[in-house]
Amino acid sequence: MTSIVINIGNTNIRFGLFEDENCDISWIMNTKPYRTSDELQMQFMMMYQTHHIDAEKIDKIIIGSVVPQLTHDISRAIQKIHGKKPVMVDRNTHSEVQPKSRQMGSDIYANLVAARYLYPEKKKIILDFGTALTASCIDEKGETLGVIIAPGIITSLNSLVGETAQLPEIELVKPKRVLGLDTVSCMQSGMVYGFLGMVEGFIDRINKEVEDDCFVVATGGVSHIYAPLTDKIHVADRLHTLKGLYFLGKDL
Repeated sequence: MTSIVINIGNTNIRFGLFEDENCDISWIMNTKPYRTSDELQMQFMMMYQTHHIDAEKIDKIIIGSVVPQLTHDISRAIQKIHGKKPVMVDRNTHSEVQPKSRQMGSDIYANLVAARYLYPEKKKIILDFGTALTASCIDEKGETLGVIIAPGIITSLNSLVGETAQLPEIELVKPKRVLGLDTVSCMQSGMVYGFLGMVEGFIDRINKEVEDDCFVVATGGVSHIYAPLTDKIHVADRLHTLKGLYFLGKDL
């Protein structure tokens, strides 16, 4: 089965082309500025052409969204392209995971579902470095043990730059030293090592609370920056959330 999976987030819209459970082609678009369904249709078709995707050969389209005002327009654009309705998945979609909350976002739920499916043996922590920084924990039976939601890295950086008169925009990369000697390296150290300390603290405190050494998965837009800097993260997978959405929608 060939599927297009779409994760509509607050910062980015990520697409993945799945051949059964394998995703070899993926791309992202900025969520903002919001566009009409006609504009979205044109952009989607351009990306399909870029990646040599034939819309007629797609068996299923699966969508998960945390941006309600975009969900309808994207669904409508997709329906025009493929001539079929997409499958919508959210926390109410049945799976082996017990969400335990009516407020759980589809992205967090998908992260838990993917972890349950891909790494069934141990308790898992899924760190999502998105618009918000989230840490979700699930046990071997599929029971949700809890979630942490904190300000996201890019969200915090944009706030820092926007609310100060003399701090510049910076590239989020690992600085050469922890102690910076110029404004850019000082800010990079704060954003990289400050949030790394938060993430490692989350992992340690969760492990202590659940009395286990959890298997840790990192996903999200800037996860590739943080995962190599700590041995507490075991797997970095930018497509983890997309995989969860696929598992939720593949049998619907």
